[in-house]
Amino acid sequence: MRFMKFLLIILIFLGVIGYGVYHYGTKIASDKIAETVSTELENSGQKDEIKNVIESDPQLKTYMEEAKTADSSQLPFTTKEEATKLLIQKVGISELNNIRVKVQNGSMTKEQVIQEMEGKLTEEEIMALKVIVYKELYQ
Repeated sequence: MRFMKFLLIILIFLGVIGYGVYHYGTKIASDKIAETVSTELENSGQKDEIKNVIESDPQLKTYMEEAKTADSSQLPFTTKEEATKLLIQKVGISELNNIRVKVQNGSMTKEQVIQEMEGKLTEEEIMALKVIVYKELYQ
């Protein structure tokens, strides 16, 4: 009987530790990724390149125009750290990296990326991502 109590206490303790590591680990990772990506975009000049690509593509421009009129109070999140955390939870770091590699290689189109994200995220989450990207690029 004592052994069962001891085993139960250890299992509960491990569960609490596992939850804490998952919750705080995801938060720390998402904060670090958001900060790193922002810094790299600023320092490399790719931010202006991304703006030019969006401005030259009517479909992407229309997609981003929706962010101008979005009501921020109705969005599930408003910061890039929260967005990164959501993407890590719903899509996963390895899948995001696979998408990045495929886009860089040219084996995945922007339409395929949009379809992939629409399959994994809700409309509100996608709108929140659009708003965050818009704010990062144009403000």
